[in-house]
Amino acid sequence: MRPPVTLQPSAPCPCRRRRSPALVADAAVATRHWPTVIEPQRPELTAAREGGSVGASYPATMRGSAIEERSQELAGGRASRRRRRREGCTREPLALAAGGWFPCPRRESGMDLSYTPQDQAFRQRVRAWLAENVPRQKLTTMEEKKAWHRKLYDAGFIGMGLPREYGGRDARPMEQAIVGEEMVRAKAPPPLNGLGIAIVIPTLIHHGTEQQKRRFIHKLLTAEELWCQLYSEPNAGSDLASLQCRADLVGDEFVINGQKIWNSGAHEADWGLLLARTDRNAPKHQGISCILVDMHTPGVEVRTLKQISGSQEFCEVFFTDVRVPRENLVGELNAGWQIAQTTLSYERGGNTLSRYARMLQQVTRLLDVCRVLQRNGRPAIEDPVVRQKLGQIYAEMEVLRYASLRILSRLERGLRPGPESSIAKLHYSELDKRVQELILDVLGPYGQQVGGIPDELALEPGVAYGETGSWMYAFLWSRAGTIYAGSSEIQKNIIGERVLGLPKEVRADRVAAQVASAASGDGAD
Repeated sequence: MRPPVTLQPSAPCPCRRRRSPALVADAAVATRHWPTVIEPQRPELTAAREGGSVGASYPATMRGSAIEERSQELAGGRASRRRRRREGCTREPLALAAGGWFPCPRRESGMDLSYTPQDQAFRQRVRAWLAENVPRQKLTTMEEKKAWHRKLYDAGFIGMGLPREYGGRDARPMEQAIVGEEMVRAKAPPPLNGLGIAIVIPTLIHHGTEQQKRRFIHKLLTAEELWCQLYSEPNAGSDLASLQCRADLVGDEFVINGQKIWNSGAHEADWGLLLARTDRNAPKHQGISCILVDMHTPGVEVRTLKQISGSQEFCEVFFTDVRVPRENLVGELNAGWQIAQTTLSYERGGNTLSRYARMLQQVTRLLDVCRVLQRNGRPAIEDPVVRQKLGQIYAEMEVLRYASLRILSRLERGLRPGPESSIAKLHYSELDKRVQELILDVLGPYGQQVGGIPDELALEPGVAYGETGSWMYAFLWSRAGTIYAGSSEIQKNIIGERVLGLPKEVRADRVAAQVASAASGDGAD
């Protein structure tokens, strides 16, 4: 529950008291309830409402400009407006009706967020297919996972948005989002190559050669070849441009030496998308290239890392004189940083609707648990503190949904996610932490158990991120969201500099680059 200081304004509006919302959770979802409005304590307005000498009250049916003009007369015209400006009021003029005072309405065009009949019909087809084909038992072997992936591909649900020439079906981004949502709701196992499909394929489509597209995309879609991302290093995480892994061009080959870390699924991957330094004398953002690396090449060593959750999908990768043909270069030499921005923008924003659906599923499950779990001798759903927290979480999830729709709208128009995707990434990763913390707060000791939880309190399989299906695993894994695809601190910098246009952060490397640029300019003169 937020501290009271954040619930009350430091300087209340002089023309209307603030209404404090009480957030409640209903039988299925949390909804917002507004208590009785406290009318403004202003004599001239009170007299108007009661038929006093200042003016008569208006019927409830009156709306628009007539009410606005009359309300300005009651408020004292221009003198009152000047007084309100001096006192710092920025609210709209108030209009009088039987139900109390409210801001005068403006005629504005709204945004239509409803699904088209075609999208609704497509959703029903996807839902019906999943109901018939989702595996009833847990997939344990790689062969079982690849068979399920292939079934999704044959049904047309993998790589839907790609051109048909590359194995897709030219589906709209909205259709892709619908498939992602329905898979979460059906508790379907995720496809393999999720990182490759979401990140590597868009990178190849935008920057790869035709030969690279035809060589890699189809086998990536069918999971014949699994992929990993080779970006972060021990000393280059949030400041990724500081990476030191070298790729020296020797003849027609790159010779790669260095280390990468936090590489998801690298121990199972056949190929990796690598960022390496190809010009050690260039400024750090300009000397990086993007290279496709065969993970079975001699000199590549992969070690798994055990995480706090007990799983081992993260790895560290070592390169020792690894030789890669130059034809595996993506885009231009030393243009890898610009290519990485495409990669990261899709990782940060391209699938936030499915993340929202997964989070909504967990909160809905928590509501079911709250009807069973007892707190102070009554169901937890009747506890006012629990209800307020559930309502707050639900409201924040709606913000995530609309931020996701904004990104989806850009994709629908053929645009890339852009830096605005950092807003969605920051919000969903931090919100997920708050959701998991609330879950453990409500469950108490039950939430700390990995196994042996009563069925009525357990997290249903397929809801959590991991295969264990425990609340604790989901809680521990949620911490990773504020780190991968750029930490929350980095997202704030991106939002400030690239979205809001604020001055860039003062950093030693930027100052050094400016000094070097000025020195070279002086020499040229």
